[in-house]
Amino acid sequence: MTLRLMLWLLGVMLKRALKRKARFRERLEEKGGLDWGIATEDLSIARYYRMRPSGIETQRGLPVDLDLELRFQDSQTAVKVLRRPTQQVFFDAMMSGQLRLVGDAQDMDRLQRLLKHL
Repeated sequence: MTLRLMLWLLGVMLKRALKRKARFRERLEEKGGLDWGIATEDLSIARYYRMRPSGIETQRGLPVDLDLELRFQDSQTAVKVLRRPTQQVFFDAMMSGQLRLVGDAQDMDRLQRLLKHL
């Protein structure tokens, strides 16, 4: 599966979870919202997600006002890590230099807690 398709499907899954999963909505309301994005280092593939209790917006590209960015070394690495999005896999990718976190690590924890409810 290509990275572009994975990121688009992630947006569909987030919107679906907001409509159908009460626990996801509750968590999002507790946190207030989160703006985050995923991209390759060269920005050839990039997508952002603006998550609010009122709705989720997703588009191609990577604006500069995001709370959190996940920058992967290349698309193959991104697909490999995103297929198994556990905390250990993310940590290993960061330690090996395959993933760069731009933003606050607390936002990463918030994101992981939200994505558990997908």
